[in-house]
Amino acid sequence: MSDRFEAFGARAPEFDGDLDGDRAALARYAAAGEELLAALPSRPGRDATQRRSAEAVLAACRACRRDFLGRHTEAVYDLLTDGRTRQVRLPELVYTAADRFPGLVPTRAQMAEELARIQADKDGREIDQGVFAGAVLRSPVAGRHLVETMLTPTECALDLLETFRRTGRVELGTVEVERIGHGAYLTFRNTGCLNAEDNRLIRDLETAVDLALLDDEVRVGVLRGGEVDHPRYHGRRVFSAGINLKDLRNGAISLIDFLLGRELGYIHKMLRGLLVDPAPGAWSDRTVSKPWVAAVDSFAIGGGMQLLLVMDRVIAETDAYFSLPAAEEGIVPGLGNLRLTRLTGARPARRIILGGARIAAGDPQADLLCDEVVSAGEMAGAVERAVRELGVPAVATNRRMLNLAEEPVDLFREYLAEFAVAQVARAYSDDVLAKVERRWQRSQARG
Repeated sequence: MSDRFEAFGARAPEFDGDLDGDRAALARYAAAGEELLAALPSRPGRDATQRRSAEAVLAACRACRRDFLGRHTEAVYDLLTDGRTRQVRLPELVYTAADRFPGLVPTRAQMAEELARIQADKDGREIDQGVFAGAVLRSPVAGRHLVETMLTPTECALDLLETFRRTGRVELGTVEVERIGHGAYLTFRNTGCLNAEDNRLIRDLETAVDLALLDDEVRVGVLRGGEVDHPRYHGRRVFSAGINLKDLRNGAISLIDFLLGRELGYIHKMLRGLLVDPAPGAWSDRTVSKPWVAAVDSFAIGGGMQLLLVMDRVIAETDAYFSLPAAEEGIVPGLGNLRLTRLTGARPARRIILGGARIAAGDPQADLLCDEVVSAGEMAGAVERAVRELGVPAVATNRRMLNLAEEPVDLFREYLAEFAVAQVARAYSDDVLAKVERRWQRSQARG
């Protein structure tokens, strides 16, 4: 059996640039790879030789897909979007590609099988989704269209908009959004896990951000963590503990919906604005953009700190702290590598990202990350002042120009193209799998 697996890579097709012929060749090769994989036990039951054989097949198919996309990315994207006349969000784009280009990306059935397993027991088919997403984003034509598509309002937000306009309040599963005066207050309610980010929170946050941007009565958005149930912080507000590492261990953190969805979705909408008119024209005529305030109680870790990098005003509680523990977790901290350097400079950014430095709100260098430090009792008043100050008409225009100068759309797109590949590879690396398993085992031991 091992000879069959070793010879498989040498049989990879040579593409000639004809889309239909290359598509058929890719489909045949990927199908042959699937036959070989089907002859093996699932990943947990493989011995060392079988695991190497499976990894060789997966790598060979992945190399074939990269070769195909290197020749045909824009043609594929145009077919999936009817010549870029339709806005197809990333999840639908990926699965439509699976249907129309067999073997290019995993099917829904293959991903459903993967999602039923813990991270360490998966074959890593999401890596192929990352290869596809990275290729699309790398293209100035297709990538720009996808970025703009992901800035459009979600269907859920459009369905809830009239209710929010009428009542000024919507409760989602893990986020509450309430209009008070001209501020939209988004409160994290993922209380059982220190407001850590998971697939559901990401989805709810994007809906809440859309509502804040679509409501004409709102001038400023506010992010704040709600009270949590954790014994150490019971009854206290916590901003965010970052990615839910237990969900990552259990295979419940997805590339498309979480790792890419948060960056292309609600975070980018807070920075760039909501695209409400797809027709060509000035960005200011096509988008709705508003300033954002973050109120940091207790701490902002990982993804929580990443949010601060797109805020226009950050107010921190006296004993709060910030950290991006990328080195400890082993994954890439979103767009933190791109954005943190602008605020802190290169050397402090390396200490924070590569060295795991924790910044307390009272430290002198915290001035680079937050604008105001207040006691817990003063937080509400400080947030109200920030909403008033940032709600004047000129702020929205000037912040748009600042953001354009600091992070042009193509810079964002090119970074995210590399992130799509690098992040998903890290999520399946041996060191990350070992770290999240150790954390999970410790949490189980504590009960």
